[in-house]
Amino acid sequence: MRRFAYIIAAFTAAVLCFGAARPASGEESVAAYGCEIASSAQSMALIDGDTGDLLFFKNCDARREPASTTKICTAITVLEHCTNLDLPMPIPDEAIGVEGSSLYLERGEMLSVRDLLYGLMLQSGNDCAVALAVIVGDSVDGFVKLMNETAEKAGATDTNFVNPHGLHHNEHYTTAHDLCKISYYAMQNETFREIVATKRHKTPYHNHEYCRNFPNKNKILYNYFGGNGIKTGYTRASGRCLVSSATRDGKTYICTVLNCGDMWEESMRLLDKAFSR
Repeated sequence: MRRFAYIIAAFTAAVLCFGAARPASGEESVAAYGCEIASSAQSMALIDGDTGDLLFFKNCDARREPASTTKICTAITVLEHCTNLDLPMPIPDEAIGVEGSSLYLERGEMLSVRDLLYGLMLQSGNDCAVALAVIVGDSVDGFVKLMNETAEKAGATDTNFVNPHGLHHNEHYTTAHDLCKISYYAMQNETFREIVATKRHKTPYHNHEYCRNFPNKNKILYNYFGGNGIKTGYTRASGRCLVSSATRDGKTYICTVLNCGDMWEESMRLLDKAFSR
């Protein structure tokens, strides 16, 4: 009888613990479903890339500047609003000479939306971001409205974009968890997955005999087994940022680290932790 009573008590304790670990209503933080862990990132979230479930986190609901990881939302917004990716388009004047990382687009040049997307996600071209915004949204402001609608569809409820490239703006913010949600949403798109997993791409170069030939800046593709995305980011205000993904044996995880000095090493450590579960 004493042994039976012990089993009952243990079972009751386990049930109470499970109930305490999961929110009783939708009003409580979704972070309660995951496990808070130590990280060198100021904010971090890692999700199951097949279900979207949050697994590990640290300050994942803190608002932060995302820098060029903004372009994840830019790219999927373009893909959802453009029906012909291969039609050559004139580069808008607004995209000439945009500060920061660039594909060095030229006035009078014509490129397809697809090539601009590769320039956006591999080379992190801020000029590509502006060009795509004007081509797809008729204006940067019009496109940013579409971006915020995309973020809302992805379930990113604490995100506000004011530009398509991620350059500093006080009202441009998201969270580590929201970036994971947007990335999970974007990775459902086959063309998006293909672009962010590409290691090198060539595009035409106006008035030059040779093509632009540029590598993907995401070292996860080269240095991590199964690495297949997604996007880097950096400004002085944001610090070093990375959204990474990897697939092994049919299992995918997506990891976001924001303001993380050792973003490559930390992202790989967190992905290793997920794959070893």
